[in-house]
Amino acid sequence: MHKAASTLTAIVLALLSIGIVMLASTSSVRGAATFDDAGYFIKRQLIWLALAGLVGVLTARFDYHWWQRRQIVLGTGILALLVLIAVIIPGVGTKIGGSYRWLRVGPFSLQASELAKFAMVILMVNWVIWNSRRMERLKEGLLIPLGGLSLMLGLLLLEPDFGTTMLSGSVAMLLLYAGGTRVGYLAVAAVTGLCLFSLAVMHDPVRMMRILAFVMPEKYPDAAYHLAQSKIAFIHGGWAGVGLGNSLQKQFYLPEAHTDFILAIIGEELGLLATGVVVLLFLGILVCGLTISHYAPDPFGRMLAFGFTMMTVLQAVINIGVVTGCLPTKGLPLPFISYGGSSLIMSVAGTGVLLNIARHGAKGYKDNHTRTIRDGLHEF
Repeated sequence: MHKAASTLTAIVLALLSIGIVMLASTSSVRGAATFDDAGYFIKRQLIWLALAGLVGVLTARFDYHWWQRRQIVLGTGILALLVLIAVIIPGVGTKIGGSYRWLRVGPFSLQASELAKFAMVILMVNWVIWNSRRMERLKEGLLIPLGGLSLMLGLLLLEPDFGTTMLSGSVAMLLLYAGGTRVGYLAVAAVTGLCLFSLAVMHDPVRMMRILAFVMPEKYPDAAYHLAQSKIAFIHGGWAGVGLGNSLQKQFYLPEAHTDFILAIIGEELGLLATGVVVLLFLGILVCGLTISHYAPDPFGRMLAFGFTMMTVLQAVINIGVVTGCLPTKGLPLPFISYGGSSLIMSVAGTGVLLNIARHGAKGYKDNHTRTIRDGLHEF
C-alpha cells in the first residue's frame, strides 16, 4: 500500500508539472491578445494549484471514515444540489460558451459540475455500503439510487453539460455494479439512460451538430473544426514534436488549446512520445487506485477508492478520446493538466482521499474505528 501511495503521489506531481509547463506555453498567445498579459492564465492557475495543494493535504489527512457520517453525506449532497440549481438561475450563474456551468466568486469562476462529481461518489458509495445486503433487490439496488442520480444528472443536462452527465452516470453504474446490483438491472438502466441521453442530444442543436460532425466531418467542416485542428497538431508534432513553445496551432487555430485540447498541443510541441507518457501516467493512476482499493481495510474504503479512481481515469479517457477523434467533442478537461481551478482542486481532493485510504490500509496502522476486513481480494 505504501508503494502504491508513493507512486500515485509521484504520478500526480508529474502530471501537475506537465500541466504547468504546457499551460505556460499554450496560454501565452491568448493571454497576450485578450488580457495584454502573456502570463495571465498561468498566474491564475498557480493560485489554483496552491489552493489545490492545500485541499489535497487536508483530504489526505482527513480520516476518510468521516465521509460515512450522515451529516457530512447529507450536507455534501445538499450543497451539490444547491450549487447545481444556482448555476442555472439567470443572474446567478454565469453563461460561458452557451452553458450555465459557473458561479462567479470575485475574479474567479467555480464550476458546479466538479463539486457534483465529488458528491456523487460520496453519496453513491454510502448508499451501497448502507444497503450492502439488499443491493440485489430492484428497489435498493437500482430504483432508489437511480432516482437520486437522475435528479443530479437532470440538473447537469439543464446547464447543459453532456460530458459530465455521461461521466457521472458511467461511474455511478460502475459503483452499483461493484456494490452488488444485478447486471440485468444495470443493463436495462443503461439502455434506458442512453435512450434518454440521445433524445436530449437530439433536442440540443449544438450537441447534435457535434455528433453529426463526428460521424460525417467532411459534410460538416465548421462543426468538425476543433477535431480537424487537433489532428493537424498531432500530425505536425510527429514523434519528437516541434519544440516547447513552437506550436502553430495555439496561434488561435485550435480553440480551447489551453483547456480541453491541451493534449493536442503537447503532441505538437513535445511529440507522440510525450503524449504516450501522459497516457501511461493515467494508466499508472488506474493501477495505483485499484491497488489501494484492493487492499483497503474496510468495504467503505474499498468502494470509495474505486469511485474516485474511476472518476479521474474515465474523465482522462474521454478527454483523450475526444482530442484524438475517437469520441465526439465534449467539454471535459484533462485532469491535472488542463487550465481550470475547479477541476484541478477536485481532482487533487480525490487523490488526497485515495492517499488517506492507503494510509489506513498500510501494515501496522491501527485506529479505534476501522473495521478491518480480510477476504479473497486481500489474499490474492
